[in-house]
Amino acid sequence: MPRSQRNDNFIDKTFTVMADMILKMMPTNKTAKEAFAYYRDGMSAQADGEYAEAMANYEEALKLEENPYDRSFVLYNMGLIFASNGDHDKALEQYHEAIEHNPRLPQALNNIAVIYHYLGERAQVEGDTATADSYYDQAAEYWQRAIRQAPNNYIEAQNWLKTTGRSKADIFF
Repeated sequence: MPRSQRNDNFIDKTFTVMADMILKMMPTNKTAKEAFAYYRDGMSAQADGEYAEAMANYEEALKLEENPYDRSFVLYNMGLIFASNGDHDKALEQYHEAIEHNPRLPQALNNIAVIYHYLGERAQVEGDTATADSYYDQAAEYWQRAIRQAPNNYIEAQNWLKTTGRSKADIFF
């Protein structure tokens, strides 16, 4: 049974009914509607912490979805799951692919920076300063790109860029 048919609370049921109505009325082809249904079920499963189910739905959505913009959000959500499971290489892969499809996705840029920053911290703890600096520089590059797209967001990243001397601008917004 699809996830959309087994929601147990009123809000989920209401959202599902409304989403289904909108989906039926959308002036788009059957394949795009089916892709959206898989994406919606993936988001619902992800919100419930059912990552394997979410990934299966996202993979089905990717098989069907042709619109690059819509594909970018599927890939972004897949990246979130990989990152939350500690698979940073796969997460980076998904985020980069999402950005290829939609370069205006600052949240993917931010998440790439967060992973590089984490890897830099880990290298620093291990005493590998050169590798840490390399990861920190990569984090700075992606945070700067994210901040250019969303200047009022990522305040902590802006502060980190300034305090580490990696900021290329005094004011981002």
